[in-house]
Amino acid sequence: MLIFDSLLAAIVSTISMLLWAYTWIVIISALLTWVRPDPYNPIVQILRNLTEPVYNFIRSKIPTNIGGLDLAPIIVLIVLQFLIVFLNNLLIGGLR
Repeated sequence: MLIFDSLLAAIVSTISMLLWAYTWIVIISALLTWVRPDPYNPIVQILRNLTEPVYNFIRSKIPTNIGGLDLAPIIVLIVLQFLIVFLNNLLIGGLR
């Protein structure tokens, strides 16, 4: 059982770290929309390619444009934080 618990802890920790990394990608991408970066910059293209599919999925399910403000990044951040807390609590509860 110790090996299974360790494997589960490693998987949950890795997923949690990836969710935190994606959280920062969403934050940086949202901040870049305020300064109109060069669309041909490779970093801007990578950030856009990582975030736009998720934004488009949310926009297709929920109207996110309110008063000219796109709420898709905020919704993504809320979902990511929920998943991070859920996984961390799952890890803590699984080790008891």
